[in-house]
Amino acid sequence: MINSKPLSSKEFMWAYKKSHNGNTPSDYNDLLSYLNLYINFKLKVLDAREMGLDKNTTYQEEIKTYESALATHKKISNTGKDYDYLLTEYKEGVLMFNVSEQKIWEKAQEDEQAVDDFYRKNKQNYNKQLSEIRGEVIADYQQKLEEDWLKNLREKYPVKINENELKKLAKL
Repeated sequence: MINSKPLSSKEFMWAYKKSHNGNTPSDYNDLLSYLNLYINFKLKVLDAREMGLDKNTTYQEEIKTYESALATHKKISNTGKDYDYLLTEYKEGVLMFNVSEQKIWEKAQEDEQAVDDFYRKNKQNYNKQLSEIRGEVIADYQQKLEEDWLKNLREKYPVKINENELKKLAKL
């Protein structure tokens, strides 16, 4: 559950199998590791919705274009759970990309002072001057921004994992 809203175990397993070439979970720890990635993804999507990014006209047009493309290609029936999961995955993926762009990538690219400050605070981790390794420092700064963002999201939106359900899924 995220913020008291249940996540579908069927949708979760669909996503897991899709990212693991159709394979079922090898063990509980593997499934738990993927679940944490999945939860982070869902938290970012929730944040994007809270920011109103799903109301953005460009976003809505992109989703309509994707739905039209799906209907045209007919690679998947536009009814049933697979279609719903695929469409949800796309919608949420675009939202996650858009919110990450605002919260992480643009911030790291546009805030020179923050990158400089990050470099100075972490200078012991680097053997070269900032001008020589700026790309590496920006990547590390983006990682720090994401970690802080996820920490804040987990504080803002309570996450509860049903261990018994996860154990059942690991045995499927």
